[in-house]
Amino acid sequence: MAEIRLPAERKYETELAALAKADKDARPPGWALSPKAVETYILGAEKPVGGVAITPKYVGDRSLVQVAIATLASDRALMLAGEPGTAKSWLSEHLAAAISGTSALVVQGTAGTSEEHIKYGWNYALLLAEGPSAKALVPSPVLRAMREGRCARIEEITRTSSEIQDSLISILSEKQTSIPELNEMVTAQRGFNIIATANTRDRGVNEMSAALKRRFNFVTVPVVEDLEQEIKIVTRREAELRSDYQVGAEPPAEIARMLVTLFQELRAGVTKDGKTKLKTPSAVLSTAEAISVLFNSGILAQSFGGGKVTADDVTRSLVGAIAKENVDDVKVLREYVETAAKGRPGPWKELVASARQHVRSGT
Repeated sequence: MAEIRLPAERKYETELAALAKADKDARPPGWALSPKAVETYILGAEKPVGGVAITPKYVGDRSLVQVAIATLASDRALMLAGEPGTAKSWLSEHLAAAISGTSALVVQGTAGTSEEHIKYGWNYALLLAEGPSAKALVPSPVLRAMREGRCARIEEITRTSSEIQDSLISILSEKQTSIPELNEMVTAQRGFNIIATANTRDRGVNEMSAALKRRFNFVTVPVVEDLEQEIKIVTRREAELRSDYQVGAEPPAEIARMLVTLFQELRAGVTKDGKTKLKTPSAVLSTAEAISVLFNSGILAQSFGGGKVTADDVTRSLVGAIAKENVDDVKVLREYVETAAKGRPGPWKELVASARQHVRSGT
């Protein structure tokens, strides 16, 4: 059976191997690649490395990526902060894959995350039968990363309770954690670090303590404001998803441009020419959401349309994205269609006609 999604280190195994073979720069202890090679893996290379094309994994500020890599080479942990859908988790995964050779040591932060997810738990059948032992211990991804000298990832750290967050303080400060039941102190091996992500607009956020913040270097991943850059991100990632899921309906370039323009204008609350002010929906119209809408449009076109992505497919996918937080936000889309999209040429005409039908019915 085919896997739905391959981790970065397996999907880009050939690229990572080529970079490792060609990498002549000094590597920090425990790292699979040098900082420069990690940067090349993340941002891509103009020329093939060892005959292998190195594709961009993240399209954005080079300085931001360099600061993130430099942080992980220091004794400070890395916090990738920003609005939802700005590729924080994507960047986190690829950094871990390039530095440690695995992105699998991950804790997903939720309201139900416990200290066992951060430190360790027990196989209670063995614990009751044999008592505390190394065999009965169930190490967390963080503990495994400490022992193996790798990067651990903590996604949505601010969704965990303050008590659970603060369980990281001693780990980040002393690079040690104790297992009193075994009378053991685990000391992190060289190469260990933590990459955390935090959404600034997420509901249910628990503010981090000042003590924990001091253990992190914060790097803010910005919302993409440049139209051409965001189009490039959306089309590249959508093409990868189509390949993974074997969807043959490729969205025309003008459809992708229309969608990203719509997203940027609704986010900014004003049209690109600055002449018309717009209402903004409560939903976060992120780059990730634009990718999802465009990809879903391709599935609609292939499965239920004529095999070619149209503005009607985009509209049907768009309604759900707009109304995700508040169903009344369909009114924002309706107003946008009548004030900003109306009168524009090309696929915009079909978008207006389709939106008048689907936005009215909410389907």
